[in-house]
Amino acid sequence: MSAQPSPGAEEVRRHTERLAAEGIDVVRVTYPDLIGTERARDVLLDHLPAACEHGLAFCRAVYHTSPQGDVVPVAGGLDAGLPDITVRPDLDTLTAVPWEPGVAACLGDVVDPATGSPAAESPRDLLRTVLARCTEHGLRPVVGPELEYYLCDPEPGQASGWRRYESTPGVVYTAGLRADPDNHLLRTLRHARDLNIGVISGNHEFDGGQFEINLTHSEALSAADRAFRFKAAVKELARKEGRLATFMAKPFNDAGGSGFHLHLSCDDTDGRNVFDDPSGAHGLSATARHAIAGVLAHAPALAALLNPTVNSYKRFGPDTLAPWLVDWGLDNRSAMVRIPPERGSGARLELRLGDASANPYLAIAGMIAAALLGLLAGEEPPAPLEGYGYDTARSAVLPMTLPAALDALESDTALTEVLGKDFTTSFLSYKRNEVERFQRHVTDWEFTEYAYHL
Repeated sequence: MSAQPSPGAEEVRRHTERLAAEGIDVVRVTYPDLIGTERARDVLLDHLPAACEHGLAFCRAVYHTSPQGDVVPVAGGLDAGLPDITVRPDLDTLTAVPWEPGVAACLGDVVDPATGSPAAESPRDLLRTVLARCTEHGLRPVVGPELEYYLCDPEPGQASGWRRYESTPGVVYTAGLRADPDNHLLRTLRHARDLNIGVISGNHEFDGGQFEINLTHSEALSAADRAFRFKAAVKELARKEGRLATFMAKPFNDAGGSGFHLHLSCDDTDGRNVFDDPSGAHGLSATARHAIAGVLAHAPALAALLNPTVNSYKRFGPDTLAPWLVDWGLDNRSAMVRIPPERGSGARLELRLGDASANPYLAIAGMIAAALLGLLAGEEPPAPLEGYGYDTARSAVLPMTLPAALDALESDTALTEVLGKDFTTSFLSYKRNEVERFQRHVTDWEFTEYAYHL
């Protein structure tokens, strides 16, 4: 796809005058890196026109930088002399930051200045590319994200330095002081509401200190934008209180993992939900069934995008309520793909595979690409799961390690063709380096298990 057009001078002037009238003098331009964390620069309002005209220069290797600050050897970074990317503010996404007076934030569009095209590693542009393929077939994907996370308080005595904010058992699906003695959820909901990212509700989740906040459904790019900004906001709000909010897949041995469930439907050019068909099997159209079949067929490769860390696979296993088998079911939460009971305009599938560490853009792009491939193949899914799942005699097992998932992604040439060769190469190189670094690292478990006795 070509780069997004820059805003005109008159549009920029209208935005700067409005922001100045609202008492805002700084614009924070943010964009997602390869793993979905926020990269940003604060721009004084007087300099916003120049930032829109010329862009902001960042080192391209930001896409290849590990969470610990190491630059991973991915093609186009170190080997190319650490060239620039250019980030231009997307003024359509401007919104005031409720907890930072005088600051507004917007997303940025990333361009390779050497080519004038989007950077190959740009997650937002990858999703745009997949959505353009859907548009060619008269489809408009609609996505509703659901994210879980843990809130932690400092604990100097712990090896990690953190402990769960609240550990009372049995407070599943609750709200109020019973599970949230400092009203964290209320403050977060209100701030996120004022950030205009479509937050609708939240509750304490299954384990102590775990919360889920739901976002409204929308066109897929907007859903990814809002999920990305939501994760960044929750982490920033926790930092203001000296706490840690983590979307890590499974941060604690004695608690479950955090999921990232995605609801998907598709509208046609007239705005009709094409997943609904009262006369079809289970009230689903052939389009819906083909989409389900596509997600199932490409599930092993999708694991690399939706379960993208070494830690992700510690969330899987019997009795975890995390899907680790390739199956689907009607209103069945033990299935990887659940079909909620609503039909009509609410007909949709829920992909429960992902964990909260996933980059929203990559997770949504992968899911939609798999569904689109299913539509084009026209295949039917197997019979839906009945009863409680997790039976390996009935369903295939997903990759159970990150290396296996990366191998599945690389070998799924149909999916990687939709995602693009350059992106896939960069992602695989980056993630395989992560695996290599982990395999060389001596863990606390190894010392405890072996040091005294061997």
